[in-house]
Amino acid sequence: MDSHGTKQYELLLAAVIAARATSFLFSKLLLQELAPFNLLAVRFLLAFVLLALAFGKKLLRMERRSFLAGLAVGALFFLTMSMELQALRRADSSLVSLLENCSIMFVPLLEILLFRKLPDRTTALSVLIAMAGVAALALQQGSLSGGFGFGLLAGVCYAFAILVTAKLTHDSADTISIGIVQVGTIGLLSLLASFALEEPRLPQGTQQWLMLAVLTIVCTGFGFTLQPMAQSHVSADRAGLFCAISPAIAALLGVTVLRERLGALSLLGLALILLSILLPYLEKDKRTGK
Repeated sequence: MDSHGTKQYELLLAAVIAARATSFLFSKLLLQELAPFNLLAVRFLLAFVLLALAFGKKLLRMERRSFLAGLAVGALFFLTMSMELQALRRADSSLVSLLENCSIMFVPLLEILLFRKLPDRTTALSVLIAMAGVAALALQQGSLSGGFGFGLLAGVCYAFAILVTAKLTHDSADTISIGIVQVGTIGLLSLLASFALEEPRLPQGTQQWLMLAVLTIVCTGFGFTLQPMAQSHVSADRAGLFCAISPAIAALLGVTVLRERLGALSLLGLALILLSILLPYLEKDKRTGK
């Protein structure tokens, strides 16, 4: 695929991650009333039903390989989401986003350990800049909380999910079906966990249902379903780097929604994250003389 086509998939991946970044805010608010697995079950099963109605014919023609890929990716994202919501019960949403998206450094490390694949110079530099940006945002938070361990575990699980998604969806022609099965798998595993560990119930009141609607349609229906499509033409290390978008969005939401103050370290972090994402394009333009 040419560079223009790859750029389109990278833009889609950026939009997907940005959409999912908003879920930290809504999940944090809904966890005041719903248990973690209960919330995941309602969110993902409702999204699966809507997606199945919209893409029913496509699902019926799905290949066995795509179905198994959706199950595998869904199981890994179930672990990621479980750790994320446990962290959200104990820490601020912006801090959880920062910790979970430490996957930007875990992805290249896992590639070295599992596949003995070293990143190229530009990717390595981009990762270091992104890590510096995330660190600056983390330092702005001031202190750590009891959710630190769960947030970091979410980051490790997310890194594995990125690697497996890249492996199973590379050049696949059935990424929509993989994404839908992924959503259904998360919902089913969450429902089983909720019945085993919690007392599941439906959300109550208009406000809860409105927040759940955003989580279902924007963060899940768009965010999770289209990630396999976006990653089908984006390398795993590059996809991991795009995770730096999430803490940047979380910081901006803190300012606009929660009226948090954006300090000098936060501004520096946002600038570094933006630079880390743009650096490969700047390097490419320099090499081609554009």
